[in-house]
Amino acid sequence: MLFQIKGLSRHFTEETLRAHLLSRATRAENGCLIVRGYGAQRGVYQKLAGRAWAHIAAYVVFVGGYDPTLEVHHDCGAPDCIEPSHLRQRSRADNCRDRAQRPQCRNGHDREIDPATGRFRRVCRICNRQAQQRWRARQAAEVAEARTAYGRTPSAPTR
Repeated sequence: MLFQIKGLSRHFTEETLRAHLLSRATRAENGCLIVRGYGAQRGVYQKLAGRAWAHIAAYVVFVGGYDPTLEVHHDCGAPDCIEPSHLRQRSRADNCRDRAQRPQCRNGHDREIDPATGRFRRVCRICNRQAQQRWRARQAAEVAEARTAYGRTPSAPTR
């Protein structure tokens, strides 16, 4: 069964892989079994045991019945969790369909619901307005710099 895991080092057996995963994991307060892999950043998918994803290796070792055509999904939402009760296999379409959308953008602004789709807009209006203002300021600076390079004096903006 371990041969189906893409990128897994070949020297592992099920017992040694199970021991390796448990030695690199710690139990969180919410019940998740958080693994510490090659990455130093917490909250991202972790690679472990060769170049294999830790949650896929944990699913094979602890749960069994791994189908390589399906994706391993975290019910808890923590991508570095390897708790067997939090892992299950789903198709890619189901995994994408049920992906949660956050009601705030990454800057903390509330996102609006798009009336055409019924889902949150990809970019909130405040961040979009600020990005446009920054772009317009950069463009105005480039135009002013180009005019001074040609010996023309910068004119006042017209509206």
